[in-house]
Amino acid sequence: MKSPRPPVVAIMGHIDHGKSTLLDYIRKSNVVAGEAGGITQHVSAYEIAHKTESGEKKITFLDTPGHESFQSIRSRGAKAADIGVLVVSAEDGVKPQTVEALKKIREAKVPMIVALTKIDKTNANVELAKQSLAENDVYVEGYGGDVPMVALSAKTGEGVKEFLDLVLLLSEMEHCTGEEDRLGSGVIIESRLDPQKGITAVGVIKDGSVKTGQVASSIGTIAPLRFILDADGEKRERLTFSSPIQLVGWDNLPLVGATFEIFDDKKAAQLYADSEALKFKATQGLKLESFDESIIGLPIIIKADAAGSLEAIKYELGKISNERIRIKIVSADVGSISEGDLKAAQTTPGTFVFGFNTKIDSQAGAIAERTGVPVELYDIIYKLTERVAQLLLDKAPRFEVEEVMGRAKVLKLFSKTKDKQVIGARVETGMLEKNSGVKILRREVEIGRGKIKELQHAKVGVENVSEGSEFGAMIESKIEIAPGDHIERVVLVTK
Repeated sequence: MKSPRPPVVAIMGHIDHGKSTLLDYIRKSNVVAGEAGGITQHVSAYEIAHKTESGEKKITFLDTPGHESFQSIRSRGAKAADIGVLVVSAEDGVKPQTVEALKKIREAKVPMIVALTKIDKTNANVELAKQSLAENDVYVEGYGGDVPMVALSAKTGEGVKEFLDLVLLLSEMEHCTGEEDRLGSGVIIESRLDPQKGITAVGVIKDGSVKTGQVASSIGTIAPLRFILDADGEKRERLTFSSPIQLVGWDNLPLVGATFEIFDDKKAAQLYADSEALKFKATQGLKLESFDESIIGLPIIIKADAAGSLEAIKYELGKISNERIRIKIVSADVGSISEGDLKAAQTTPGTFVFGFNTKIDSQAGAIAERTGVPVELYDIIYKLTERVAQLLLDKAPRFEVEEVMGRAKVLKLFSKTKDKQVIGARVETGMLEKNSGVKILRREVEIGRGKIKELQHAKVGVENVSEGSEFGAMIESKIEIAPGDHIERVVLVTK
């Protein structure tokens, strides 16, 4: 029998607009200080109890990263939610990641609330923020539309109670219900390799209940549940719909964004996992990364703390381009840097091993020290990708190219003696210098080369002439220069 269940709410928006700070106030803890660089780098799931006139009511919040790298993580957060909260700073209005978060909420087809944050700031402008929302087709109540909005301050707490009341009201209007007594099902929002516990998935139960002794199943993998953990990492015998849950003991890393189903029987769980894997392969096809061996490669191995981090790193690395050298990912996996990673690096000379929010095993550390394989650890994604971009730049082959530094049009030929010609000309762009080499062009086609032996401006000898100046010059060249020709000063530049 269906009964009302707590809403699952995705908090989404631009970086630094106060998503995590709002949750901090609600939870009375400090998540932001624990995140590298003050940035949420995972989907975090929190369950809170809000006091209302009719008693305590639970709400599950999903805090999604705002940085551009985390598009797919935000998408998972929206798909797992019943309600999407678009967080917008009253100081800044709509920003690039606000637009992208809005798109994810609309794609998920869930109702939306706008949380207008930072109203305590001196630069806050609520009306301007509403206008920027309207410019992006978000029309809030009282501003020509029906999208509910709450102006609040996570610092002072103003408007936070009204925000939570609105979440619960919208949940009632959307009829969030579930069957507590059926076998549980939900969405996996993160997966990681825990050194102590094994492969762990963080999920949200969307319906039913999960108990110890049951078996969780997802695409190509199962987990006999010897124990289950809540959002705070506490062991629980049973968790029910809308609760965040940590499912421990998978035989393979579950796909983030995939659904999970709970079974009483291990054989039934395995059948479901195998059938879902076949469906997934049929829809996804076999995607192999082609690599042109003629292009110089920068081979790298990536190890990260969680599957979502790995996705974000790959997304960010995909934006780095260089015509002469490209990134070759030898392997990318979840977990600590192991002896196997170092051995793999040795088989491909020049490989760099990068760890994100993870450690290096003692055996791997010894191999790295002995062999000189570079191992670097990071806790902020764009610091890692900046390092890779620099390595690409450093490794790219250097070559010399000619660059045009100045161009002049020949107006008159005054005299010619053997290989020396005296001309009058006007600088069109850049600068011409004494003793510099020049190209001679006729109808934009190079007909020869020469050298500026002398330069005069206003009948006075000079070292250089700049744009707009008329000048006289003695050019040393075997090519006869004619009025209407152009001369260009060229220099060799190493790139």
